[in-house]
Amino acid sequence: MRVLTVSWEYPPVVVGGLGRHVHALATELAAAGHEVVVLSRQPTGTDASTHPTQDEVVNGVRVLRVAEDPAHLEFERDMVAWTLAMGHALLRAALTRLIGWRPDVVHAHDWLVAHPAIALADVLGVPLVATIHATEAGRYAGWLSSPVSRQVHSTEWWLANRADQVITCSAAMRDEVAELFELDPARVEVLHNGIAPRRWRADPARVPAAGKRYAPSGEPLLLYFGRLEYEKGVQDLIAALPRIRRAHPGTKVLVAGTGTAADLLVQSARTHRVRRSVEFLGHLPDEELVALLAAADAVVLPSRYEPFGIVALEAAAGGAPLVASTAGGLGEVVVDGVTGVSFPPGDVAALARAVGAVLGDPTAAARRADTARARLAVDFDWARIAAETAAVYAAAPAGAPAQLGRPKIPTGNVFGRSAPGVRIRPPRCS
Repeated sequence: MRVLTVSWEYPPVVVGGLGRHVHALATELAAAGHEVVVLSRQPTGTDASTHPTQDEVVNGVRVLRVAEDPAHLEFERDMVAWTLAMGHALLRAALTRLIGWRPDVVHAHDWLVAHPAIALADVLGVPLVATIHATEAGRYAGWLSSPVSRQVHSTEWWLANRADQVITCSAAMRDEVAELFELDPARVEVLHNGIAPRRWRADPARVPAAGKRYAPSGEPLLLYFGRLEYEKGVQDLIAALPRIRRAHPGTKVLVAGTGTAADLLVQSARTHRVRRSVEFLGHLPDEELVALLAAADAVVLPSRYEPFGIVALEAAAGGAPLVASTAGGLGEVVVDGVTGVSFPPGDVAALARAVGAVLGDPTAAARRADTARARLAVDFDWARIAAETAAVYAAAPAGAPAQLGRPKIPTGNVFGRSAPGVRIRPPRCS
């Protein structure tokens, strides 16, 4: 099949797990013999003079990286306007540089590319498949308090309702998407994220040095890695640390990643008087992160909202014992007592007990880690997921262009109530 993938991130432009997902799926589809074109963008803040549009083949995938337009727009300040400008640039590039090439399907990844993806599917008369990786309402525990959140939500609704086939990465996300966007759940296909385990195998020579660097006296090491956002729940891990240290003296928490909650987390560590026991590492090169995964006593993923939780797969591939909340897809990825230890999202006391169960019985923790790693090749193999995605493409009907009105947005919580134990995050724009 000829596949046109539209995504706002694709390596080397990677913001989060979406970029890694699209890259792995595209390369596996190409390896299986499909003709794949990825329509994406150059880095934020650049323009055609510093980063002109590129058209190249990488790992069997034709990648069209589109230059940012001259307008002085910033994602953080002008998010909706910036997104519309990006969409316009992607659409122009596709219509002028892909002349004579017609895809069998357009695959859109998330709301940020809704405008160009819908336009291309309409113009070309081909099926539109949309993967919804997360939702605005989910990130904000059901509250759409700001104008920007309502705009994002309505664009998500538009993409989901215009798409001929919707994909989510977990059953939990399927239920969320069906409820939020008024879809028949039968129209939503669940295809998990995958992983290439070999990439996460550490060089044995680097592991002892990684452990010694952060725990010179053999102190227990807990690791969180990923984006630093409120919904990732790292503040709950920090809040649980005093209890954990009472049972397991000297325990340290390593936080690897960047994000908008970084300052909040530093302050949280001070508030709970554990600032010296929490080390913020920023972004780590892959080889350092992989070594640290192998050296850590546990990887803790305390998300309050998590559509899937690809970091859980990465931690399992690295051989780390897992402690994870049951938020969203994490409850499907981590099987409590089998591949890790789980706890309810936002429950600090339960988080501390889960960590204690791992630190208190390292033999059982290692056994669960081995089971988690073995499961990857069965349930999360990218070649299998690519084949299932291609089957979705082949079965998707080509719908006609549709004019849809705006969805009604409740003045209260769009899920009917806020999630128990979850403090509502401030609106994106105040």
